[in-house]
Amino acid sequence: MTEQGPAQTSAHLTSAEHIRTYPFDPSASVSGVGIQVGPMGTDGPWAGGVGLSRRVHRIDFHVLLFFREGPVRHMIDFTEHEVGAGDILWIRPGQVHGFSTTDPYVGTALTMQPGFLPRAIVEATGMYRYDRPPILHPDEAQLAAIEASLTQLQREYLDTTTLPLSLHTSVLRHTLTAFMLRVAHVSAQAAADACEPQPDTTFSRFRTAVEQGFTTNHSVSAYADELGYSRRTLVRAVRAATGQTPKAFIDRRVILEAKRLLAHTDLPVGRIGVAVGFGDSANFSKFFQQHTGVTPAAFRAEQV
Repeated sequence: MTEQGPAQTSAHLTSAEHIRTYPFDPSASVSGVGIQVGPMGTDGPWAGGVGLSRRVHRIDFHVLLFFREGPVRHMIDFTEHEVGAGDILWIRPGQVHGFSTTDPYVGTALTMQPGFLPRAIVEATGMYRYDRPPILHPDEAQLAAIEASLTQLQREYLDTTTLPLSLHTSVLRHTLTAFMLRVAHVSAQAAADACEPQPDTTFSRFRTAVEQGFTTNHSVSAYADELGYSRRTLVRAVRAATGQTPKAFIDRRVILEAKRLLAHTDLPVGRIGVAVGFGDSANFSKFFQQHTGVTPAAFRAEQV
């Protein structure tokens, strides 16, 4: 079963109004497989042709950047992060981000297409845990193990002669799984939740449904009906995974998308409201102010 990435906003926006989304480009991969491993920089075979795009944008795939030098400043969803040598930056599908216009990016980039790894591994490695910090600081032993695993992954990625394509792809999936389990362990430690249980299938399905439907559906009951769960079951699962109610989880996703559009597009406030599921501009403004403490117009003015 393919793991779905975040839902996109209206496809009818002009180029000046929308946040450009870069898709994963398998044709840029060696043998057309669902991952890419290569050096950072405009000449590196990574990010599906995005390279070091200086314009704020989003991607529909995972990017992990392994820095050999630093510091480098990188913006992800309104937070500017500083990464240094030995750090890992994990950008997840749908996140709006922007590269530094002055800092050099030196190191290795790994990108992977949603669906390349099986769902069980996706869940075990927390690939869609947007609540976890994007910057990872492995200790010396962890970094050595991750670098060795990354070297092996890159070796397998480039080896297109010793196995037929089907076996080559299978070996890549297994090698990538081992590598991601190491990275996920550091990620879990960074989030101080290494001992917490992984989100169960109920929450995983809810999270995917919200990503696909938050622009039109804000109803907990509707999601419960769609997924075949009772409202009580959904509440328990979401609380266990996030500490939030399902409604708070939905609202948080809506607010994030609204902030992205306010900050990075020229869309009028009313059209942004429509893009995140509000037919009435006044209702959207009231909702936004209740959750952020400022009006949409004030938030946009603060971003200048």
